[in-house]
Amino acid sequence: MIGRRQAMSLAAGTLALTLGLRRATSGQVRQGGDAALRWAVDYGAATDPVLARGYQLLVLEPHHARPVAPLRGPGATLLGYVSLGEVEKRRPYFAALERAGALGIANPDWPDARRADLRHPAWTAAVLDQIVPQILQLGYDGIFIDTMDNAEAMERQDPQGANDMVAAGARLIAAIRARFPGIRIMLNRGYALLDRVAVSIDYVLGESMASRWNFATKRYDLLSDSDWTWQADRLRAAKAINPAMVVTTLDYWDMADTRQVANLYARERAGGFAPYVSTLALDRLWPEPAG
Repeated sequence: MIGRRQAMSLAAGTLALTLGLRRATSGQVRQGGDAALRWAVDYGAATDPVLARGYQLLVLEPHHARPVAPLRGPGATLLGYVSLGEVEKRRPYFAALERAGALGIANPDWPDARRADLRHPAWTAAVLDQIVPQILQLGYDGIFIDTMDNAEAMERQDPQGANDMVAAGARLIAAIRARFPGIRIMLNRGYALLDRVAVSIDYVLGESMASRWNFATKRYDLLSDSDWTWQADRLRAAKAINPAMVVTTLDYWDMADTRQVANLYARERAGGFAPYVSTLALDRLWPEPAG
C-alpha cells in the first residue's frame, strides 16, 4: 500500500486504541471535510465493481488487463499505482532501468523490488515519458505515488552515495505536476520531502497510522499514541501549506475483528482524516463495518 512497502517500518506500540481515540477526540476534531471522503485501495485483479462504485476515490493497480470504467462511481476519482522509490522485477520497464544503472539494492522486506535512483535521468525519463502516460491512457485520472520513503532511507544508509536523493524525489514529483498539470496526484507518506511537494499534490496518505502488519511477529499490531501523533503532525503541517490537499489514512487489521476495525475508522475520523482499513494483501475491497 499501498504504500505496500514502507509503512511497516514504524515501531510497534502497546497503548490501547481506545486511549488514542479519547486523546484524538479531545484535540483537533473536524466534522465533514476530509473525514467525510469515502476512499479505498485495491491492488487485486478482480475488484468488485459494485463496491468500487461506492467510493469517491479509488486507488488501483493499473497493470491488470481490465477496463476501469465499470469501477468508477458518479464523480469518482480513480488513481493508478506507481512506485517511484523502487521497481519490482515484474514491471515491464525493469530490465531497461537495470541496464541503464538506475536501480540499486533490493528492498529487504520485498526482495523482488530494487530501489530506484531518483537522481538518474533514465528513471526520470521512464516516469515522465512512459509510466505516467501509460496509466493515464488506461482511463485513470491520475497516479498514486508509493515508496518515496526510500529516498530518506537511502540517504541515511549511504550519505555519500545517496546524496541529494530526497531533493531528487521532490524534483521528480514537481516534474510530474509540470508535465501533467491536470491530473490528480496522491502521495503515500514521503515525509522527508512532503513540505516541498505539498503544493504539487492533491492527496496525501498516512499509512499505518494506528495499526500495522509486523513482519517480525507475523501479526497485526496497534501502534502507540506517539506514533500516531508523529504522523498526524506532519500531515497537518502539509495541509497547512496546501489547504486544498485531502489527508487520508490507511490502517491494517484482521477484517474479521470488526469491532477493532470500526475503532480504527473512528479514530482516524476523529483526527479529521479520511480513513480506510484493509489487510496487508490489499487485494480486495473491504467495506467499513456497519453500525
